[in-house]
Amino acid sequence: MIWFKKKPETVSTKESKLKVPDGLWVKCDNCKEIIYKLEVERNLKVCPKCNYHFRIGAKERLALIIDEGSFKEYDARLHPIDPLNFRDLKSYRERVREAKKATGMNEAVLCGMAKIGGFPVSICAFEFSFLGGSMASVVGEKITRAIERAVKERSPLIIISCSGGARMQEGVLSLMQMAKTSAALAKLGKAGQPFISILTDPTTGGVTASFAMLGDIIIAEPKALIGFAGPRVIEQTIRQELPPGFQRSEFLLEHGMIDLIVDRKSMHDLLIKLLDFFRPQPKKES
Repeated sequence: MIWFKKKPETVSTKESKLKVPDGLWVKCDNCKEIIYKLEVERNLKVCPKCNYHFRIGAKERLALIIDEGSFKEYDARLHPIDPLNFRDLKSYRERVREAKKATGMNEAVLCGMAKIGGFPVSICAFEFSFLGGSMASVVGEKITRAIERAVKERSPLIIISCSGGARMQEGVLSLMQMAKTSAALAKLGKAGQPFISILTDPTTGGVTASFAMLGDIIIAEPKALIGFAGPRVIEQTIRQELPPGFQRSEFLLEHGMIDLIVDRKSMHDLLIKLLDFFRPQPKKES
């Protein structure tokens, strides 16, 4: 007879998992490191490991380079319509409504007048979260008005590009903005006012093929994707392997397509130096 019976010890095979709150960590798209989100934000949304520049919104970008409280927005009420009644998986109108709700903007570009180091400028910044920062009729109109404002106010023009190119939902009307903005820049050049073009990740398609590459000074952030067609499309077209770093800022600088590569934290100071350089000099008395 068994007087005592030992109960078998139950060992749990399930490992206890440490629950980490969502949103505390981010993964760098370049070096693939997992980084504490607050550390990235303190570093102006730049990876502290590899200096990769994360995308930031138009309002956030302007706040980093202009004098505080100096920005006055123009043409904020302009918004896109649906001239072609375009529909793919969703209607164009629905996509625009969603983009407006997500960004709080009526279009993919923010335009206005501001001061940088006390120098007045006409400035535009693209919002990639609004339909990929794509250029459509209203975007072209807002940029053209910003250029005309620079001519009228005799101030330099700065455009910060972050765009996937022309907006397919407006077809040829979107492509027309390439010629429209380029023609306006020709007038700016005749007026003798400088145009500083800042390229961020990504700057592609019709934006690259028009105003973005027409600057008197063309600046890019490190490792930004800059080009017309994407690398995958080019490889499939020419059936050749592209060189390492193709269409990145460093590759373009090496081949003379851009003038400078500037870190985000240094952009404000550099713009002040450029604006001071372009400042009209007083005429010497004869």
